[in-house]
Amino acid sequence: MIHRVQRTIDGKDLILETGELALQAGGSVKVQYGETIVLATATMSNSARDGIDFLPLSVDIEERHYAIGKIPGSFFRREGRPTTEAVLGSRVTDRTIRPLIPKTIRNEIQVLLTVLSADRVNPHDTIALVGASAALTISNVPFDGPVSATRIGYIDGKLVTNLTYENLSETDLDLVVAGSENAIVMVEGGAKEVDENIVLQALKKAQEVNHQIIQMQQELAELTSKEKTVFEEAEIDDSFTNELTSFLGEKLEDAIGGLGKEERTELTDKLLSDSVSNFEETHDQVKIESTFDKIFKDGVRKNILAGNRPDGRSSSEIRELSSKVGVLPRAHGSSIFNRGQTQILNVATLGTLSDAQRIDSLSPDETKRYLHHYNFPPYSVGEVRRVGNPGRREIGHGALAERALIPVIPDESEFPYTIRLVSDVLGSNGSSSMGSVCASTLSLMDAGVPIKAPVAGIAMGLVTNEQDFVVLTDIQGIEDSLGDMDFKVAGTKDGITALQMDIKLTGITDEILEQALQQAKTARLEILESMLATIPGTREELNEYAPRITKLTIDTEKIGALIGPGGKTIRSIVEQSGATVDVDNDGTVFVGATDMVSANKAINLINALTKDIEVGEKYTGKVVRTTDFGAFVELTPGKDGMVHISELADYHVPNVEDVVKVGDEIEVLVTEIDQTGRVRLSRKALLNESGDSGTIGTDDSEPKSDSSDRSDKSDRPSRRPRPEGSSRPRSDSGRRPSRRRQEGSSGRPDR
Repeated sequence: MIHRVQRTIDGKDLILETGELALQAGGSVKVQYGETIVLATATMSNSARDGIDFLPLSVDIEERHYAIGKIPGSFFRREGRPTTEAVLGSRVTDRTIRPLIPKTIRNEIQVLLTVLSADRVNPHDTIALVGASAALTISNVPFDGPVSATRIGYIDGKLVTNLTYENLSETDLDLVVAGSENAIVMVEGGAKEVDENIVLQALKKAQEVNHQIIQMQQELAELTSKEKTVFEEAEIDDSFTNELTSFLGEKLEDAIGGLGKEERTELTDKLLSDSVSNFEETHDQVKIESTFDKIFKDGVRKNILAGNRPDGRSSSEIRELSSKVGVLPRAHGSSIFNRGQTQILNVATLGTLSDAQRIDSLSPDETKRYLHHYNFPPYSVGEVRRVGNPGRREIGHGALAERALIPVIPDESEFPYTIRLVSDVLGSNGSSSMGSVCASTLSLMDAGVPIKAPVAGIAMGLVTNEQDFVVLTDIQGIEDSLGDMDFKVAGTKDGITALQMDIKLTGITDEILEQALQQAKTARLEILESMLATIPGTREELNEYAPRITKLTIDTEKIGALIGPGGKTIRSIVEQSGATVDVDNDGTVFVGATDMVSANKAINLINALTKDIEVGEKYTGKVVRTTDFGAFVELTPGKDGMVHISELADYHVPNVEDVVKVGDEIEVLVTEIDQTGRVRLSRKALLNESGDSGTIGTDDSEPKSDSSDRSDKSDRPSRRPRPEGSSRPRSDSGRRPSRRRQEGSSGRPDR
């Protein structure tokens, strides 16, 4: 039986439907909003997976190109690796639902979210998250939901929920807020230097919409849902916990506080090894290790709540900061940013607009000119593991850092470059993504990119119990893994540019969010001050190794002539000059080159091609055709003019090919353009002007004909046959005029 729940949300119908598709899945729900449709399924294996100590949950958004009526652009013409958008959407859903599934489950749980239709109006990531929650809610998987997600923006001073793709170009805030019935559980988004108070208002308003969608899921669950699988909770052996705590004694306190990362790791490893050796005859090793972990975690959290962080800092104190720029001699911009043991090398590379990334996804965006790539090598945390393609973590952290900088990146019209930033994490002990934001700002300024304002980022943490909580500024690794929240905030001195919040609780209160945002702002301003001490502002000049881009404007009617059939003309310009040429539909042309010689050559070729031919202008063109009455000269690609035989030289020319042949390059003057656009040229006028004769060569002596031979016969072509035994006019030296091409005649004159 098909069950359906429908409600109007922000002027469009949201539909949850089950009972028709994917009936063998643990839970299956089709979600539709507008004409975007996502099929969400949630399935759990029947048995536990051996040898693991974590919740084996996987979440994947599968984008089908048929959803937009398009064949994939890959070589195989089928979907391959997930797009960046799919990875980020999967991470948003995973981070939302994972805290709501019991951590002790070892049965594999798979949530698949297949985009069946995409209207390119309504983003499918929030729709997919709603589908995932609904599918889990009606499945047999234990789930402390349902939850919902709402995308909220800030347009013209008003908060707007369920933003469309069109809204995204107008909004100052793009925030995805996921929440349960009682609290917010996940936040992800970017902003254009938006004040903290507006962000707090947005979080509350988004939750109002979330409550409506949660009610829909509850209605669906009442119509149809499976009985939840019951898992036995592991019993806590209080007597062994007390016994192990007593055995560890004061050494446990030494490991919990007052040590650096390496010393703490070394001491805890030794304590665990000693514990296993002492109790292995009476207790299972897994039990010993799990009990040790619980004792250690409880000890760290208790100390933090008492005001004692593992490294001795206060709750609002930032670790030591340092940075430098210009660290790589050939890079366009480079920096190293240190915050405690977290160290980021960031490198900025500038390219032409043709270097922009082409996007083959379900979103309306087709290109991307600002890229941020994040790498997390194993040595950054002292480990050894396989190195391969970037994983979800790398893609997610890179996207977050990219989002933090987008509001301050200059527009294409102001700075016509493609910008690529690469953050290599050389050392990590907490919030390398926010360290990447700081390092990115420094390398952009070092490269001479005119950013609107410097951006810094900080990660906030949280430790709670039933009575109290502590918000931590600049969390390190141990506080992240053993704490309750990882709340990353990036921004300028004037406002927030990016947010990301993950929690391990079922939700957090407005009071905690407000305090975290205020502490983050204070920390951000302190970090910005440190960064500006390293480099006070953007360098006035681009790095010497960066390409120079010149902006031209041509008549839109000349775009076709510049590109040429199949791109032939523009490719020819690129090959001849060594520069890059990019053309926009509005007639804007960007010429990029690493040296001005190449740039000027390309500019001259473009100007010659697109500039209107006018009477009185000089051109150096190639002879493309000869006739009995004259020669046709190519002035610009696709545009010829005719030199009448009487205008080829300052003497009588019996035969056109006595003076010029196809392929010769000659300098000509435009003498007339008739009503039909035909161009008449003269070579003789330039010869008379310079005092040279009509030869095409380098001979100093030039032929001079008798005045009678130079009579005006321009009204008709000269077809008089040469008398038998006659020869071409000779110079005073007795040599015939040379037909060799003039050296250096291939370049066009500066006009």
